[in-house]
This record gives sequence, C-alpha cells and structure tokens, in this order.
Amino acid sequence: MSGRNSQKDIFFKVMGYIKRYWIYLGVSILMAALTVALTLYLPILTGDAIDLIIDKGLVDFPGIMVILEKMAAAIGVTAAAQWLMNVCNNKMTYGIVRDIRNEAFRKIEKLPLKYIDSHPYGEVVSRVIADVDQFADGLLMGFTQLFTGVVTILGTLAIMLTVNIGITAVVVCITPVSFLVANFIAKKTFHMFHRQSETRAEQTAFIDEMIGGQRVVQAFGYEENAMERFDEINGRLQECSLKAIFFSSITNPATRFVNSLVYTGVGITGAFFAIRGGISVGMLSCLLTYANQYTKPFNEISGVITELQNALACAGRIFELMEEEPQVPDAENALELRDVRGNVSLEKVSFSYVPDKKLIQGFNLCVEPGQRVAIVGPTGCGKTTVINLLMRFYDVDQGCIRVEGTDIRDVTRESLRTAYGMVLQETWLKTGTIRENIVMGRPDATEEEIVAAAKAAHAHSFIKRLPEGYDTMIAEDGGNLSQGQKQLLCITRVMLCQPDMLILDEATSSIDTRTELKIQNAFAKLMEGRTSFIVAHRLSTIQEADIILVMKDGNIMEQGNHESLLEKGGFYAQLYQSQFAV
Repeated sequence: MSGRNSQKDIFFKVMGYIKRYWIYLGVSILMAALTVALTLYLPILTGDAIDLIIDKGLVDFPGIMVILEKMAAAIGVTAAAQWLMNVCNNKMTYGIVRDIRNEAFRKIEKLPLKYIDSHPYGEVVSRVIADVDQFADGLLMGFTQLFTGVVTILGTLAIMLTVNIGITAVVVCITPVSFLVANFIAKKTFHMFHRQSETRAEQTAFIDEMIGGQRVVQAFGYEENAMERFDEINGRLQECSLKAIFFSSITNPATRFVNSLVYTGVGITGAFFAIRGGISVGMLSCLLTYANQYTKPFNEISGVITELQNALACAGRIFELMEEEPQVPDAENALELRDVRGNVSLEKVSFSYVPDKKLIQGFNLCVEPGQRVAIVGPTGCGKTTVINLLMRFYDVDQGCIRVEGTDIRDVTRESLRTAYGMVLQETWLKTGTIRENIVMGRPDATEEEIVAAAKAAHAHSFIKRLPEGYDTMIAEDGGNLSQGQKQLLCITRVMLCQPDMLILDEATSSIDTRTELKIQNAFAKLMEGRTSFIVAHRLSTIQEADIILVMKDGNIMEQGNHESLLEKGGFYAQLYQSQFAV
C-alpha cells in the first residue's frame, strides 16, 4: 500500500484535476474579481452620498439620486456575476468529483484480488462515496468563498492605500496575527479530520458487514455484541469528530477577535485624522466600511480552511486507493488464447497467500482435452486456490501453468477467462432482471438460446412462476430469491456461454438432491468433450471423473480414478467411507 500522502502532495494532485477545467476556473476568477470590484465600489458611492448631506436643509438630492442609480446598477451586475461564478464553480466541482469517482472505480476494477480480499468492502465503498462527497463539499466552499475572499482582501487594501496610507498601515500591521492563528489551527485539524475519515470508513464497513449478515446475527443472538462493537466505533467517531470540530470552530472566533482589533484600529486612527481635517466624515465612513469588508473574508476563509482540511483529508484517502499497486498488466506482446481444446498443465507450481505460510508447493498436473478433473480434500487444503490460479486471479510464486502449451502469463486475462465457464459455491447476481443476469457472458444471445439454457439448468420452471418471468427485477445479489434459485441462475449463465472449459466449485451445494441429479445430467452433457475442473466435498458427485486429485496441505496426496483410489485404501478411501459409512 502506498504511503500516506502529505498535505502538500494532496494539494498538488487536486490542482491537477482542477487544471482540466481551467476555462471554468478562469471565468470564475474573473466573475469573482468583478463582484469584488463592484462591492468595493459601493462604499465609495455611499461616502460620496454622505458628503452631499452638508447640513440641515443643505442636501443635494439630484446628486444623491444619480448615486443611487449607480448603486442599483452595481448591485444588479454583482448579482449576475455571482450567479455565473456559482454556475462555474458547480460545473468545476462536480466535474472533478465525477472524474475522481470514475478513476477510483476503474482502479477498483484493476486491483488484484488480494487487495479486495484483505480490505472490508464497506471501507472501500466509504472512500468512493462518503469521502468523495466530503471532498466535494469542501472544494465547492473553497471555490465559492476563497476566490472572492482573496480578491476582496487585495482590492480593499489597494483602495484603502489610495484613501489614506497611515490608516492602511494600521490594518496591515494587525493582519499577520490572523494568518498565524489560522495556520496553527489548520495544522491541528488536518490530522484530526483524517482520523475522523478513517473511523467513519470503519463504521461504514461494520454496518455493511452487519446488514449483509443480519440473518446470521439474529440466528446466533449476536445483536448485543454487535451493538457493543458499534457503540465502541461510534464513540471513537464521536471523540475524533468533536476534537476536529472543536479546533476548527476556534478559527472563527479567533479571526473575529483579530478583525475587531482591525476595525477598532481604523476607527481610532481615522477619528484622529478626521479631527485634524485629514479626511472627511464620508471618507471615514468609507474606510470603516472597507475595514469590515477587509476583515469579513478572514472569517469566511477560516471556515473555508476548516472545510478544505476535511476535503484534503478525504482526498488523501481517495488517492491512497487510486495509487494502490494494480494487478500485473498483461504483457505487451500477450497473445489471444484461441482454438482452446483443453490441454492444461501445472508444472512445479508453488503459491502462498502469505509469504511465511506455505500452501501449495511443487504442484504438478497434466490434463488432456475432454478430461474431467475432480479436486477433493479437507477444508483449507488448497482446492479453491488451484481454481484461483487456473483463472489467474492470483499469479503463481514459482513454476507455471500452461494452456495449449502457452504460459497463461503470456496470454491476455480476458481471453483466458473467456475460455472458462465458472460456477462457484458463492453465487453473485447483479441488480437487474433475470434475463440481464443470464446474458452477462453473452449479451447478444437470442430469446430461444436463453430459454434453452434455462431449461438445461432446470431454472426455466421457477423463472416462469415469477411475476414478470424473465423480466422480473431481482434485488442486490438476488436478495428476493432462494440460495438454490440463485445458484440455478448462475449455472444457466454458464450453460448459455458454452465455454471451452469448465470450473465447478461446489456448483450444486445449495440445490436439493432431486434437482441436483438433473443438474448433474445437464453438466454431463455440457462437459462432453470439454476439460472440466470440479471441486467437491460430496464425493458422490465426482465418481465419474477421469482424474481425482486428493489434496492435503497444498500437496497432492493421491491421484487416480474412483475405483483405483478405493483399491489403494488410502486417504481418499477414508474420506469416502466417512461419508458413506452405514
């Protein structure tokens, strides 16, 4: 995993995304400048109007009306400029958010399975959804208030210098205090917001886990334990959130205090200048208004800094995901696997998920086209791992796997995986119709082919009983179907693809015995002439296999067909007798 990005690194990466929208950025800055210029022009008009009120009965009403017309025009243009600036900021912010989410999702699709297997799904989801939302909120506030704030400060100072250098010097001398306060708090809040983001992701992962396993939670009376665990995580989230918000909330009062000092300094200094005739009362009023306008952005920017700290912390977590090492890409000269007959060989294959814990060592196997290879053994012996290696979900540590004489690392993953049809014990269905789930591997399949595949998998009868038949919408992961029905749909999906080779990993484990016999007959037809790998716990389902590999602790203990292995009276015979002992 990549190291944690520094705040500076994250900032420059965000700027890289902002550059893509430089037109919106440019228009937004121009509109911010126009808004500020007109806003700063209004106090001058106000001061001019005050100076036209000379004494009782000595008021230049025509002159004041001209000034009021100018003020109305300035206010109207300011409103239009602010609207256009906000449109540009929204376009820019949500364009950046779209780009980041697209890249993050594409990265997830390219991540090796070892990353997905070692990270809670909820934690990954939290980075792509919650963290990006937090980032968007901070970025939008930054664009909206930061530009106008900075331009207002610079513009106000420039105008105040033209009015009175002495009073402006007082403002400039007090200003650094505000920057020091904001900088101190910013450093504190960044790390706290990062911790808050991590804890929120942990909470999301836990909620996802508990909702997904709610049946098991209730069946085993785990509710109290789950609640205690949730309270503990929630308590930590409360603690780090309170600390982050406490420090960030100090920013506004602290800058307001400094701002009050600025206003007081301008008032006192300006009063002395007015008494001596250095400035008019209208100009003093104008300077006091500018003092307020000068200090107001510091309050806004302090809030922006708080939000930006949170946004950068969330962005850091997103970039950590996006910078994870992707799976090893296909070789530049990778071949397309074609004309697959079913020759598969494993030569001195060694593999382990954890380097210091060996699993498969020196594994050798040669499979001829059309052979049915069954893999049996106790839980954890490496059966499913062999399947993962055949599909190249994981790469071997040593040795090689060949298909049609070619090392699978020299062919494209897509062509390799297309050559296999796979049905796993763990079913997976996407949200959509029954038909959409069946045609995942063959989107161009005809209705007749879909129905034929469903009939072959004995799924057609239950599909027709559903409210909309093949057009019935199913919930996430087939939540409104039984486990057996979901597995039948997964089998139908493979039946439709007619792959060159088959992998069946406990493919009928959730199906009743009567239907299983029908499915076995359907599989027998499908496996005719196709190399097949069958992982099974129930030995009754693999007695017709050409080769039975008996595995234990990652090694092949025995190899042969059903009859020859029983005659040996070894480990397979013990497994068989333990299942069928009367």
